[in-house]
Amino acid sequence: MSEIDSKKAGIMYQVDIIEAKEKRVGLIEAAMRGEEVAITQDNQPVVKLIVIPKQAKPNRQTGSAKGMVWMSDDFDEPLEEFKEYME
Repeated sequence: MSEIDSKKAGIMYQVDIIEAKEKRVGLIEAAMRGEEVAITQDNQPVVKLIVIPKQAKPNRQTGSAKGMVWMSDDFDEPLEEFKEYME
């Protein structure tokens, strides 16, 4: 891996696509540490590996859907269409 000017390009490592095939696990680990990795082909960047930030979980509150869900009184009753199968 050859380190390039990270301030200029915003990328920590630049790796040829052939070398990336051989070192993909290490490149993924570098991206997971927050480092940016550019994969090049013919000295032109074609792919950039970056970490995906974790999504914040929504703030859930017990009972927040109260009154929004309704269920019929005969919900558990067998359907007329399936009576012959239940006999």
